[in-house]
Amino acid sequence: QVQLVESGGGLVQAGGSLRLSCAASGRTFSSNSMGWFRQAPGKEREFVAAISGAGGRRLFTDSVKGRFTISRDNFKNTVALQMDSLKPEDTAVYYCAADSTDWRIGRRGDEYDYWGQGTQVTVSS
Repeated sequence: QVQLVESGGGLVQAGGSLRLSCAASGRTFSSNSMGWFRQAPGKEREFVAAISGAGGRRLFTDSVKGRFTISRDNFKNTVALQMDSLKPEDTAVYYCAADSTDWRIGRRGDEYDYWGQGTQVTVSS
C-alpha cells in the first residue's frame, strides 16, 4: 500500500510559479513510477507529467512542455512538479499518483494504482 499526500497548491497570478510536492509512504518509493494529473471544473482528469522510478525518464503532456518540470527524491520519498509561466488554463485540482511498476511512465489514469487527495491550483488572469 502507498499513501500519497500532495502539498503546495494555491492562488497565483498568470505568469507566476508554484511547486507542488507529493510525499509517499508505505513502500520502497523507487519501485514506483509517479505521475501528476489534473482535473479542472467540468472537465475530465488529464495527464500532466510522469517520471520513472529511478528518475531517468520523464514524460509531459504537450500543453505544459517547457513550463513544467517533474523531479523526485528517492531518499525523501517525494516527487515534485515545478510549474512556471502558469496560465489560467492550468487551474485545476492536481493529483499525485503512483504506479506499481518502476519502468512504465503512463499517460492513462488506469495505469496508476494509488492516488493522493489532490491540491487546488488557481491561476488568475
